[in-house]
Amino acid sequence: MKFIEVETYAELSRLGADIIAEVIKSKDNPVLGLATGSSPVGIYENLVKKNKAGLLDFSKVVSVNLDEYLGLDGDHEQSYRYFMNDNLFNHVNIDKANTYVPNGKAEDIVAECEAYDKRLQDFGGSDIQLLGIGLDGHIGFNEPDDCFTAQTHVVELDPSTIEANARFFESKDMVPRKAVTMGMAGIMQSKKILIIANGAAKRDILMTAMYGKITPEVPASILQLHPDVTVIYSKN
Repeated sequence: MKFIEVETYAELSRLGADIIAEVIKSKDNPVLGLATGSSPVGIYENLVKKNKAGLLDFSKVVSVNLDEYLGLDGDHEQSYRYFMNDNLFNHVNIDKANTYVPNGKAEDIVAECEAYDKRLQDFGGSDIQLLGIGLDGHIGFNEPDDCFTAQTHVVELDPSTIEANARFFESKDMVPRKAVTMGMAGIMQSKKILIIANGAAKRDILMTAMYGKITPEVPASILQLHPDVTVIYSKN
């Protein structure tokens, strides 16, 4: 594991974008595992700048996102499909047909989960998986539990996750209570993991996850078993 501590979120974002850019440049058909939330926004801004400057080509990139709220379609402003379009896909030369986000409105959600896992397996896993970390140690929407769930699945969101995400909605009552998330097998089959955490509030859980006991009660702790993990933590 490589642990990098920087002073500012701007530094985190530049460094994270540089790492992802190197993966894109090193592969003929790169597969990116992408994440949503506030933490990766700066990384996406930097990737867009590289693309606009002619330094980075997304034309052959495939992306597979971690998760989506159950019950929201891609046109909903708080859906993760909308987030990805708004923060990255609409601003670079990527083929949106090659961008995958779980379908939170699927009529058969079990079939959707199975198809999502198969797609990722067909790609051979992602070349790099970008992850944030929740205050309870969740990655994607894999919440603390008594076991690690391998496959893509529907999860009941922890109250702390609902509270943390309420700032994106008009009220906490509007936050969906369930989500579809890539499971641990999908995350762990990535060739490289990049996990980012911003601010003093994330430091304790990051240390617990990266250096404490490996337990499903701290989902991110499973990353200790991955052979190629880079952690970027910004103090401010």
